[in-house]
Amino acid sequence: MKIIDLIHVGCMAVLALHAFSFPAHAESPALRDEWTFAVNPYLWLPSVNGTLKYDIPSGGGGGPTVDIANNRLENLGFALLINGEARKGDWAIFMDVDIVSINAQNSTLQSVEFQNAGGQIPVTAGVDLGTQSSFRADLGELVGSYTMAHNDRSSIDILGGFRYLSLRASLDWQLAADIAGPGPGQSFGRSGSISQRVELWDGIIGVRGRVGLGSGTWAIPYYLDVGAGASALTLQAMAAIEYRFRWGDVQLFYRYLYYDMKDDKLLQGVSFDGPGFGVNFRF
Repeated sequence: MKIIDLIHVGCMAVLALHAFSFPAHAESPALRDEWTFAVNPYLWLPSVNGTLKYDIPSGGGGGPTVDIANNRLENLGFALLINGEARKGDWAIFMDVDIVSINAQNSTLQSVEFQNAGGQIPVTAGVDLGTQSSFRADLGELVGSYTMAHNDRSSIDILGGFRYLSLRASLDWQLAADIAGPGPGQSFGRSGSISQRVELWDGIIGVRGRVGLGSGTWAIPYYLDVGAGASALTLQAMAAIEYRFRWGDVQLFYRYLYYDMKDDKLLQGVSFDGPGFGVNFRF
């Protein structure tokens, strides 16, 4: 499914849910006018899929392009994940911080590009004996939101802010033979490693909220944003099932995060997606 299709599906789902959540003539109670806060530590188990295109190094070497994929539980190194919210009435400030380390065992060297080569040299089948990618991702998000509509069970907010990603990607490879470049002294060694770091600042806009089920103890929280800046496109979507206690909420969720830098830059349609579990403390 294309990214634009995902956006359309998400928007249609939000509108459909809220057509049932907000009766046309319902009276909505006022949100509390004093400051309230929430802190949500959570666990997210993302898989990584997409393509990385490394820069061509100086000195006659080649710049590899690699397809990446990984299994969540086997390759997650460590994760520190937390978000929080401060709210007063219809207005809120939301912040999310993620620090994740992942090893992608199922990586495939696709091609190698050399200076002045006029294109990429494909890596033929059987040459790649073993390729491994690893990632250290520091992700931060700060948004402000305004509640457009709500009742005692459901709400919908519009939001705007920015997202920051610092990503260090490393690649180790083992080939059956060197790959020769088109010019003198150009070659890509049969074994080696390379790493590259990018820092991305992107502006984002979106919606978030919750759809209450039954008496409101159970709910479906959701989040959808889209943005650009240092990226050509970034997209994030989340949906959860939530049970509400007096002190807070327990959530099971699925989260999808997408980056595409286009051109010849590192991230070429890379997604992080997977299930998670969180506990939201309200005070």
